Amino acid sequence: MPIKNSAKKYVRVTTRKTLKNKKIRGVYRGAIKKTREAIIAKKAKLAEELLKKTLKALDKATQKKVLKKNTAARYKSRLNKAVKELSRKK
Repeated sequence: MPIKNSAKKYVRVTTRKTLKNKKIRGVYRGAIKKTREAIIAKKAKLAEELLKKTLKALDKATQKKVLKKNTAARYKSRLNKAVKELSRKK
């Protein structure tokens, strides 16, 4: 346990930020998971709708500095590629 007041405050701040970041991380990870499941199930329409929500969640996570810009770009690119490939096959 911290002894100094500034260290105690830092623990409180860290706890608060961790909870916020976990919530944001859960949103974008869940969105990615649902999109991937739709792609595997070969549901093109659903995958396209979920992709839009996923891109929004990734952008928000990047904006709030939970996710790095290039990491989000990589996720977006790969998901976009998979959805386009799926819709092209139909």
